[in-house]
Amino acid sequence: MNMSTVNTARLLITCEDRPGIVQAVSSFLYHQGANITALDQYATEAQGGRYFMRVEFELDHLSGRQEALVETFQKNVAERYNMTWRLNCVSDVKKVGILVSKVDHALLELLWRHARGSLACEITQVISNHEDLRESVENFGIPFTVIPVNKDNKAEAYAQIDELMQGNDLLVLARYMQILSEDFVLKWPMKVINIHHSFLPAFVGANPYKQAYEKGVKLIGATAHYVTADLDQGPIIEQDVERVSHDYSVEQLRELGEDVERNVLARAVKWHLEDRIIVDGNKTVVFD
Repeated sequence: MNMSTVNTARLLITCEDRPGIVQAVSSFLYHQGANITALDQYATEAQGGRYFMRVEFELDHLSGRQEALVETFQKNVAERYNMTWRLNCVSDVKKVGILVSKVDHALLELLWRHARGSLACEITQVISNHEDLRESVENFGIPFTVIPVNKDNKAEAYAQIDELMQGNDLLVLARYMQILSEDFVLKWPMKVINIHHSFLPAFVGANPYKQAYEKGVKLIGATAHYVTADLDQGPIIEQDVERVSHDYSVEQLRELGEDVERNVLARAVKWHLEDRIIVDGNKTVVFD
């Protein structure tokens, strides 16, 4: 356990905006003996909108006080303001499972950043519907499992994936070229992040870089979003674009696009792990 974070916690709050919220939260933490090290907030309107807050704080002997802290905050603050909230201790390292097919750029970016310590999580395993990336994954010391998926076995395959992934806090689709079933997605609400190889909602479907080439685009991009039952319609976490020229080939577009994809996905995963994202309907508030 990292001793520098053993007493660090993050509080995420959503509620209707009212006067006194910041004072109530900060006063509560002060009286608990906590030291606030970061506080971000956002309100959708100057008056009467939705309010979002992320607070990071230090509190001595946090692990032994967590249960009482949660109960006291709920009673004294959250109920008064009708808050939707959660408290996460940084020392409770999140577990992440990754799904991938044959393309490796997004996967390897995550594994490389994890190996360097810039993704604060435990990557438990990688599951693929193909054998191709086994050596690349196992070189990082991470278990690799192949579960073939075809039109005749999807229900059984997804049930097996769901069973193997139990215990993870997050699943990442690092260019997993299968459409997850509605039943599967509903078991992992806002716990699956996908990287989409276009700047949604443009160029959905197959071969987006060929579509972009044929349209003569001047920008290409990528979108990381939470997965919902509606294909590619989940809350967007991060997007980015790169300017391109009329003389780029399809392959040049793909190469540049994959660079955008890997970085967009890595940022989205990092923000999720650091409790920087609050989902509000089909939108996200990201305190970056």
